[in-house]
Amino acid sequence: MSIKLTASRVFRFVSLILLYGAFSISVLEAAERQVDVGQALQDSVDQAKHGDVLRLSKGHFQGPVLISKPISLIGQAGTVIEGTGQGSVIEITAPDVRIEGMTIRGSGLDLPKMNSAVLVRQTGERAIIVANRLEENLFGVYLHGAAGSLVKDNIIVGRANMRMSEAGNGVSIWNAPGAQIIGNDIRYGRDGIFVTTSKKNVFKNNRFEDLRFAIHYMYTNDSQVIGNLSRNNHIGWAIMYSNKLDIRDNVSLQDRDHGLMLNFANSSTITNNVVRNGKKKCVFIYNANKNMIAQNVFEGCPIGIHFTAGSANNQFLKNAFINNRTQVKYVGTRLLDWGENGAGNYWSDNPAFDLDGDGIADRPYRPNGAMDQILWRYPQAKILSNSPAVKLIRWAQERFPSILPGGVVDTSPLMAPPKTVLKIEQKRGAK
Repeated sequence: MSIKLTASRVFRFVSLILLYGAFSISVLEAAERQVDVGQALQDSVDQAKHGDVLRLSKGHFQGPVLISKPISLIGQAGTVIEGTGQGSVIEITAPDVRIEGMTIRGSGLDLPKMNSAVLVRQTGERAIIVANRLEENLFGVYLHGAAGSLVKDNIIVGRANMRMSEAGNGVSIWNAPGAQIIGNDIRYGRDGIFVTTSKKNVFKNNRFEDLRFAIHYMYTNDSQVIGNLSRNNHIGWAIMYSNKLDIRDNVSLQDRDHGLMLNFANSSTITNNVVRNGKKKCVFIYNANKNMIAQNVFEGCPIGIHFTAGSANNQFLKNAFINNRTQVKYVGTRLLDWGENGAGNYWSDNPAFDLDGDGIADRPYRPNGAMDQILWRYPQAKILSNSPAVKLIRWAQERFPSILPGGVVDTSPLMAPPKTVLKIEQKRGAK
């Protein structure tokens, strides 16, 4: 069979050869280049070829820097890129750029313009920001549509001298599918990680302190929050308007408002987490549905779990509610059984017996009664807490269960925390 060579086919063939040759030459020309203090960093970046590695010496370099080609910028201990207090210190518009091993500081303070230590535009796919110290910036890293990027092992110190509402986030993500935020230490500013309108993101093994929210989800689906530590923040994990999340092996310690908040969050799995010594609520669930909440530890909060606003079809299995002043607050009339499948939860204040030794208490556990409902709706009634009328109501509930209101009941309460929960404690060493 003969192949007829037309002019157009010959042109395409020659074009492919030239393109391949140009690519090969570019790869061959890629090299490591030393950049010393005193050299203009932007000039060195502009003169670099695709794939070059620029190694920065110890000392101060002047920003801002625009990177519009796939290169690596590698620092060492003592390498500093200093911004002017205007705009972003480093802006990336090319794919496959790597920023590593330096201190970056001095961005501007313009929130709408996303002033950041490192701003990665939508064309900056697969950016790698690793092992840097980002300080005195509005935002630490902003992935503005940069899909497949990695932010790993950075220390990000936000603005502690600004109002929290006016500060930026440690890491901000907008529409960056596949982005991974791993092993970072983030402190001060607004949110540790804020993500919106994205999917398939991984936030793993990060540490957060002195922030509004450690992790803040908005309109982001099919993602993971694994092995993170939140301490002394307003809220640990604020999950809002997001579906199909895997939230596991996280620790919240002494967070001010909630350890975990689910707000319009659906069809997610929340397992093997610890929330301890929160100042208000271990967990707050508002209009969140079809979630599996299992094998978690909720301990030492004024309220263990508060849920309301029509939250339905959630499963609570093998959790440990330990030493919370109020274990459950549910203001509603529906009856919710958290032990209907024969494996309920552990309640530290349940004075129960297990005569048959099967590990399940012989009587159901009900955390709230009619008087609790009254006190939640009418807080002024607390002055009557020790009155004969209140004592009569509580006595009547015990003798005549049919007058109990709707609410949470665990028909299979556990006599001890599940072994999986104890393993969580041992593995994590959460104190």
